[in-house]
Amino acid sequence: MAVSAVIFDWGGTLTPWHDIQHGEMWRRICAAHLDPGEVEAVAKALLDAEDAMWRRGRDEHRSATLADVFALAGVEPTEALLATQFEVWSPHTIIDPAAPGVLRALRERGIKVGVLSNTMWSREWHERIFARDGVLDLLDGAVYSSEIPWAKPHAEAFRAAMAAVGVDDPADCVFVGDRPYDDIHGAKSAGLRGVLVPNSLVPTWDSVTPDATIDRLDGLLAHIDRWSAA
Repeated sequence: MAVSAVIFDWGGTLTPWHDIQHGEMWRRICAAHLDPGEVEAVAKALLDAEDAMWRRGRDEHRSATLADVFALAGVEPTEALLATQFEVWSPHTIIDPAAPGVLRALRERGIKVGVLSNTMWSREWHERIFARDGVLDLLDGAVYSSEIPWAKPHAEAFRAAMAAVGVDDPADCVFVGDRPYDDIHGAKSAGLRGVLVPNSLVPTWDSVTPDATIDRLDGLLAHIDRWSAA
C-alpha cells in the first residue's frame, strides 16, 4: 500500500538520544533562582515528581504536563525559572542533522509529515525548537501528549497524530521511533507500520518486531520507497 504519512517521535528520534542526568538538570535550574540551602531539597522534590509522572505514563498511558510536575512537587514556578529550564535543556534538543533532508524528501514524495511526542512540555516550547532548527514549516501536524489525555503506546495518541496530518487509515501510515514498547508496539497495535531507530539505553520489548530497523534517519527513505512501490 502507498504510504500517505510518516509520523516521528521527537526525543531520541528527530533529536538524537542524550544520556541526561535529570537530577543534575533540576539542580542547575534551581540553583539559578533559589537560595543555596533550598536547592537540593527542591530539586529532589521536582525529580521525584517528574519520575512519578513518567511512571504514570508508562503504567497507565496517561499524559502529564510540567504544571503537574510542579504541582506535585509543591513548587510555584516563576517565568524566570521556566526560562532557565528551557535554556538548560536547549543543548539536548538539537535536531539530527539528517532530519531536515529526510522531512523534505518525504514531502517531495507527497507524503504528510507529523510528530507524536510523549512530552510534558508545551507546544510553544516544541515549536520554538523546531523553528530554531528550520523544520517547523516541514511538519504537516504535531501532537504533544501534554495536550491530550493519553500517552504512547495508547492507540488514541496515534489516532490523534493521524488526524493532525489529515490521514485516517493507519495502514497508510508509518511511525518512526526509538522505543520498542511506546513507539513500535504502540504504533503496530494501532495499525501503523513501525520503524525502529535503535538506542542501546532504551529498554527492549521482545514482544514486537519492527517493520524495519534503521541506524540513521536517512535510511528511512529506502523503506518508504519500497512500501510505496509494493
